[in-house]
Amino acid sequence: MTALSYWPADTRRPVLENTCGGVLRDAAATAPDTVALAEFLPPGETGRQWTYAALLRDAERAASWLLERFSPGERVAVWSLNLPEWVILQYGAGLAELVLVTANPALREAELEHVLRQSGAAGIVYLESFRGTDTAAVVDRIAPALPALRERVGFTGWYDGLAGTPLRPLPEVAPGSAAQIQYTSGTTGVPKGAVLHHRGLVTNADHVAARVGFPEGGVWVSALPLFHTAGCGLTVLGAAQRRGTLVLPPFYEPGLVLSAMQHWGADTFGGVPAMLGGLLADPGFDTYDLSACARVMSGGDSVPAPMVTEAERRFGARFSTVYGQTELSPIVAQTSPDDTIADKTATTGQPLWQAEVKVIDPVSGEVVPAGVPGEICARGYQVMLGYHEQPDATAAAVDGDGWLHTGDLGTMDERGYLTITGRLKDMIIRGGENIYPAEIEAALVRHPAVRAAVVLGVPDGGWGEQVAAVITPADPERPPSAAELHEYLRAGLAAHKTPRHWYLAEAVPANAMGKIQKFLLRDRLPDLPRLP
Repeated sequence: MTALSYWPADTRRPVLENTCGGVLRDAAATAPDTVALAEFLPPGETGRQWTYAALLRDAERAASWLLERFSPGERVAVWSLNLPEWVILQYGAGLAELVLVTANPALREAELEHVLRQSGAAGIVYLESFRGTDTAAVVDRIAPALPALRERVGFTGWYDGLAGTPLRPLPEVAPGSAAQIQYTSGTTGVPKGAVLHHRGLVTNADHVAARVGFPEGGVWVSALPLFHTAGCGLTVLGAAQRRGTLVLPPFYEPGLVLSAMQHWGADTFGGVPAMLGGLLADPGFDTYDLSACARVMSGGDSVPAPMVTEAERRFGARFSTVYGQTELSPIVAQTSPDDTIADKTATTGQPLWQAEVKVIDPVSGEVVPAGVPGEICARGYQVMLGYHEQPDATAAAVDGDGWLHTGDLGTMDERGYLTITGRLKDMIIRGGENIYPAEIEAALVRHPAVRAAVVLGVPDGGWGEQVAAVITPADPERPPSAAELHEYLRAGLAAHKTPRHWYLAEAVPANAMGKIQKFLLRDRLPDLPRLP
């Protein structure tokens, strides 16, 4: 009998009936004097530190401060780069039963207005300037058009003011209640607000930390943005559940991150492939003592196989790849550091505990045989509550049986290991043949003259679509020729998969987590130079 692409939920590790605030309370009760949070600033500046006891004290004061202004269940936005205050506000909102709306600090005025309006945020806490932008002025300009927005508070002086906030009784928070609204990355258009619950965020962070082997009392350095689930979920909550130390640089800069890892003797680093690639490319990489680093974790976009092997060799660490999406709190599958190098470079691992996963035919909805491409669907504790006030979009994403349709294309082997082959919306149909861009992109980046490659379909009157490739060369002064790359691909790919159109780009549009925004790139194709 042919095996099917279906993975039943592995129940050996439990779903945690806890909340974000409960995680901090548990850590403060069992490891009060352990450093929970350490700010790591550029040279010449002194970073602050919090033990678990101190962090809980400040989080409870933040919760009391919030409850002076908002009622449980209301939504409060945070718009800032990575600050310890961000983490304190996150825990405070969790303790106060408020829903935290996370906003990318790089959002432009109209984008922020969309997030605040769509979420119905009653308040916003923000950093007053970001990369030369007067963000306070931005908030002031859009506030009159947002009748639900009652409170606007800058982070400057906010923490000092907490000391004078009297503690008040805090509500009982249910694990299944809403904790955050995370706006999706918007790789295909206007972002939607995924409503995530405490149970999902807490359990997912625990399971990811367990799969990667983050140790009790370990040190985790992360420059992942806190506005994303990978930052405020996996790292903040994952470190706390192991009573570990989270080291928080305010932003991603390779030298700053490497210095933090050396200074704190970090045993774990997590970052999207673009971040990891930046560390490996840093000219001073070999001058840092990274001997304590035992595990490196990456995901959020495809991780090139050469990056996995290079990271293991140069860090002296073992690699773990994660796969998921915001709507899944966010990780559904992950490789173990103990997996074979073949599995770590070619797959995204097995589903995590308590996650039920299947791969279906996008047309019929039937589960496909193992190894056959289809749409990845997941069901379990981690599925979002829905898109905020968008019932039609929610129904389109989560079917009546509770399956979240990810929109990702992939295969599952007989062991349950997933391999991502692209996005359903990105699949190219040429003359009736389904073509998966990820397969071609993976082949192109193995060419020594190619640093990055994006493959997408372009309209064609005769074939429906043709394959186009956008190449970022390793050496901008010496780009490869289209003929050279065509010949290279034909050695391993069928003719219909080989691009007919070749373009050159110094960089391609990506969101804050490094995911390529193909819908923007497609619009820009006519303006890109052709590959010689």
